[in-house]
Amino acid sequence: MAKRSSSDFIDIKGLFKSYVSKWYLFLISVLVCGGLAFFYTKVHQPVYVVRANVLITQNDDAGGGALAAMTAQMGSLGSIFGSDGYVEDEIFIVSSHSLYREVARELGLNVTYGERMGFMDTRQCYPETPIRVNMNPSICDTLRVGINFKLNINDEGKTKIVAKVDRQTVAEVKDVTLPYTVATPYGKFTFVPTETFVKGEDLTMRINVKSYDAAAEQLDEDIHTEIASKRSNVISLSVDTPVPVLGEAILNAILREYNTRGIAEKSAQGELTAKFIEERLGLMAEDLAGVEVNIQHFKQNNSIIDLETEAKYQTEKRAAIEGKLIDAQTQLEIAKITYEFITDPSNAYSMIPATVSNEGIQNAIAQYNTLIMEYAKTKESARSDNSTLRLLRQNIDMMRGNIHSSLDRLLKSTQVAVRELQHEINLSDNSLKGVPATERQYIDLQRQQRVKSELYLLLLKHREENSMMMANATPKGQIIDSAFRMSEPLGMSNMMILLFGLILGMCLPPVYLYLRKLINNRFETRADVERITEVPILGELCLDKSGQKLVVSDNSTSTMAELVRLIRTNLMFVLNGKWDKVVLLTSSTSGEGKSFIAINLAASLSLLGKRTLLVGMDIRNPRLSQYLDIHPRFGLTQFLSSSDIKLQDIIVPVPNVHGLDTIVAGPVPPNPGELLLSEKVDQMFSELREMYDFIIVDTAPIGQVSDTFTLDRVADASIYVCRANYTNIHDLEAINEIYEQSRLKKLSIVINGTAAKKTYGYGTRK
Repeated sequence: MAKRSSSDFIDIKGLFKSYVSKWYLFLISVLVCGGLAFFYTKVHQPVYVVRANVLITQNDDAGGGALAAMTAQMGSLGSIFGSDGYVEDEIFIVSSHSLYREVARELGLNVTYGERMGFMDTRQCYPETPIRVNMNPSICDTLRVGINFKLNINDEGKTKIVAKVDRQTVAEVKDVTLPYTVATPYGKFTFVPTETFVKGEDLTMRINVKSYDAAAEQLDEDIHTEIASKRSNVISLSVDTPVPVLGEAILNAILREYNTRGIAEKSAQGELTAKFIEERLGLMAEDLAGVEVNIQHFKQNNSIIDLETEAKYQTEKRAAIEGKLIDAQTQLEIAKITYEFITDPSNAYSMIPATVSNEGIQNAIAQYNTLIMEYAKTKESARSDNSTLRLLRQNIDMMRGNIHSSLDRLLKSTQVAVRELQHEINLSDNSLKGVPATERQYIDLQRQQRVKSELYLLLLKHREENSMMMANATPKGQIIDSAFRMSEPLGMSNMMILLFGLILGMCLPPVYLYLRKLINNRFETRADVERITEVPILGELCLDKSGQKLVVSDNSTSTMAELVRLIRTNLMFVLNGKWDKVVLLTSSTSGEGKSFIAINLAASLSLLGKRTLLVGMDIRNPRLSQYLDIHPRFGLTQFLSSSDIKLQDIIVPVPNVHGLDTIVAGPVPPNPGELLLSEKVDQMFSELREMYDFIIVDTAPIGQVSDTFTLDRVADASIYVCRANYTNIHDLEAINEIYEQSRLKKLSIVINGTAAKKTYGYGTRK
């Protein structure tokens, strides 16, 4: 007969009954989980998300915005006033350590104040705090550890201050009055009450002091910086904090510091450009003044009066050539200025502020200026040995060399062009007969004046444009949303937390019961036994705490007595033959109540007026004599091993139980297995069948020895005793194989140790 698998179906009704029987677990679990959830809602500070959004403006190659439009006709000199704002680069500046350090210094984030509000409830104080700590500013720059101060102030104003570093006390004072200065190995710290301090009340505070660098590192962990989307130029900043006011102050300070740095960067670029232009203006002014003085002296020495008539006379003849020569000389001077600038070692990593006529060289200068600005920006937030800086320096040096070579070639070619034009003018002059030599000298001086004047005016124009740029410098970060707090806190609401606690309280007991059953591998109820095996069940006995070994008597109406009577009634249906008298009781292991059930079942049968014999054949571990407090002279083992002892010598009546006799096991023999296989056992039971109506045999556990199987030859029925929360399920499953193979006659089961359930006025179970 196949057993029923526990996985064939789920007994919902059985599960419900088992859970109802453990109602106290559900009550305790709900109370504990609900209480913990309620406690958590009281001490837990809601955490809010604080956000801010900033748009990074993109500058064009000319320097961006209005400046680009004003300098478009002059070339690309204006590109030195700005740089391209790439979001991927700017996000590193926004979240740089140096920027966070300045924010920590501005807001004093290196010192945090916490006030204890209740049990396990410490709230951070910001912006106001009852106690403030003052220290030398240099401490915050040099401190390498975090110092934790705990202040306990009683209602009399007496204060206890304990300073710890890594849980080690470095300073401690008691019964002092604030303000008070505590000396530590790291410096002196003065604790001062503020306007919000209330006298006459107990106060407990925790103050943590760390360096600005440590505060910046903490900001780097707390603040989340990301690009809003792949196609946008918006940087989104957020921080999760239980103090939204502090979060808003931090994000606003970050945006403010970022924009301040952007303006300072552009102002520094403008100042460098203004310095260069002023130097060149000074030189051009001296040159122009010298040329004008020479013209004045020339006029005085040569008595030149009608300059316009004389100039017109020469201009009409050589206008075209002279114009070309002026342009060539102008470009030559610009090229010389640029060449001198790039040749000067002090300008090795400065932008080239000049415009040349050669488009290729001008594009190279624009690219070089872009690299210089990228190098300056990277240098602010990177160390000197940074690989990116080294690569940028290499690129700058290589490009500067290329520009130097190109300018050298441009100078030579321009000089050649100037000489050719001059030669053409000379030829024209030679062809002009009658023109005095003095006139030619005057024209040369006038040409020099125009060249110097144009250069001077060009520099003046650039100076004004640079001044306009510095006056209208705007940051790259356009603030879209200043720091704002989300309306709902993170996580679940208090009501959801309480509901979750109650649900968890309802779920934990089933999980606990299932895991306990899974780990213990023991059955608990009769329903469990019925799911595991198809062996008939005679009955079950509930837990008995009386301590009595014999619970069945003439006038006994206890729960145990009634359950034994029920088992006796069911056994009578099993022993349906005239000569069915011998019943074996066995179990898987000791401690399952086999001997206890054998004693009381035999006593119950004797109450029917039947002569009943209780035989103790667990000769390896005899217990009947101990349970019944009977110590006869001879036992079963002595009878089986000796021919001098008669059967009547080992049969003794059980005290206080009429009609019940017993044969105790006697001393443990050296060969119990062979002794039970002897023919004398068969002869003994043949005689006993003639003498008694029922014979109850207490045998050894089948899970340990094979004695019970050897005695099956003299038995008419067998009872397997199992105990709830004790018998292993694997042992119970082994009964199926014994039952299917009929290794024990008329096998049935008695369940011991179940929980009692009263019905119909008795202590029996349904």
